[in-house]
Amino acid sequence: QAQLVESGGGLVQPGGSLRLSCAASGSGFSINAVGWYRQPPGKQRELVEVISSGGMTDYKDSVKGRFTISGDNSNNTAYLQMTTLKPEDTAVYYCNAGPFLRVVKAEFGSWGQGTQVTVSS
Repeated sequence: QAQLVESGGGLVQPGGSLRLSCAASGSGFSINAVGWYRQPPGKQRELVEVISSGGMTDYKDSVKGRFTISGDNSNNTAYLQMTTLKPEDTAVYYCNAGPFLRVVKAEFGSWGQGTQVTVSS
């Protein structure tokens, strides 16, 4: 099973951009769907975007047109390109991988440390 490490977060002004990375070690990454999730302060973790092993993507409505998920199987890394960031995008961002429905339902027993994204002027 792949072990995943998120990186790329930081402090950015409203309207700015960030690219998050999800690096996998171990086997199975390229045959799984990958999801990006976020947990805003004081709220539940939510699915932001998912990409299937076949390249199909689905997005949370509030990020459509602003966030783009992609994957690079050659280096076992998934990315979340975030543009036109808003204060309400502030959250800890996580990634996870597995069968598509499991990713959509976030049915995982363990999570990485995530990466903090703070959008503020």
